Amino acid sequence: MKKDFYEVLGVSRSASKDDIKKAYRKLALQYHPDKNPGNQDAEEHFKEVNEAYEVLSNDDKRRRYDQFGHAGVGSSAASGAGGAYAGGVNDFNDIFSAFNDMFGGRAKGGTGSPFGFEDVFGGGGGRRGRTSTGIPGADLKIRLKLTLEEIAKGVDKTLKIKKQVPCKECNGSGSKTGSSETCPTCHGSGEVRQASKTMFGQFVNIAACPTCGGEGRVVKDRCTSCYGEGIKQGEVTVKVTVPAGVQDGNYLTLRGQGNAGPRGGEPGDLIVVIEEKPHELFKRNGNDVIYDLAVSYPDLVMGTKIDVPTLDGEVKLTIPAATQPETMLRIAGHGIGHLRGSGRGDQYVRVNVYVPKDISHHDKELLREMKKYGSFSPSGSGEGEEKSFFEKARDIFS
Repeated sequence: MKKDFYEVLGVSRSASKDDIKKAYRKLALQYHPDKNPGNQDAEEHFKEVNEAYEVLSNDDKRRRYDQFGHAGVGSSAASGAGGAYAGGVNDFNDIFSAFNDMFGGRAKGGTGSPFGFEDVFGGGGGRRGRTSTGIPGADLKIRLKLTLEEIAKGVDKTLKIKKQVPCKECNGSGSKTGSSETCPTCHGSGEVRQASKTMFGQFVNIAACPTCGGEGRVVKDRCTSCYGEGIKQGEVTVKVTVPAGVQDGNYLTLRGQGNAGPRGGEPGDLIVVIEEKPHELFKRNGNDVIYDLAVSYPDLVMGTKIDVPTLDGEVKLTIPAATQPETMLRIAGHGIGHLRGSGRGDQYVRVNVYVPKDISHHDKELLREMKKYGSFSPSGSGEGEEKSFFEKARDIFS
């Protein structure tokens, strides 16, 4: 048989929350496995202490425990962290505060953890639960397509969003008169309980109240415009500021910009997922962009200056003499802005030789002459013509 939770913590049934917390901290330090390595009895005591604290530190669970005993809380007391760190998520800050004292100010997240517990779990617990003012609204997710130019510098977008908004007729209350009353079925708790006795003992089934849907209150004189829901389908305009450097799949969370909650419930969030449009000229490589440039053979040999496109407009690029195919030329500061930090990436121009598909008879004669000269051959060997190639070409086309 399980021990009485009050006895486990060594407190009376009328103990305050502070008394329960103090007793828990003392016992958690005493029986923690790191202070009692290999001691199975200490580990079992530690689990019992955590389980007792998880129930008695929660007003609702404590009330159910006082009324129905262990059957009133079922296995929920052990469903928190599990193992040696059993306990509810909402109570972890108290638990790890005690551990922090024991380890002399080491990480909040447990023995040797480099992260604080609040950093990992956002302060403990889920984002929203049922509140006294209604059911929380649902989150919305939309996809926002951006060009590489917009991503490079960041952009402000104004979006039209279809979502659930508070009913104007009843100001979101769901009632013509704006009033509500305590649910007569659950008496404001939002839950209904049904106890049954079996050969194994008494069991209590806890479920959301069917009358109020778990809100604890019911609407009087329902609004005919929203049928008592307090919300209607509508359209709103939302401004989104997208920072430079975002990537495909990144998302922005706009708190409270999602669907309105029924009958004054907390609104959900709007999640904007970034989708990067393919660019017809540039390929992205992190915060850099790559542009492929085809250059004629004579320009590669002798060098030239060419206007090339960038995310900021055209710039003049110098192609050095004797530039080899696949050479990458850098244009500093014309890439993507850094998401975290100042500055931008670079643009790289990949140079390749332009090879024509259709050439004239004279062009072919010129190319045949070119093959005779060693300076145009990878092996460096030619037919040893006395005239230079360009003198010979002048004779052919004169």
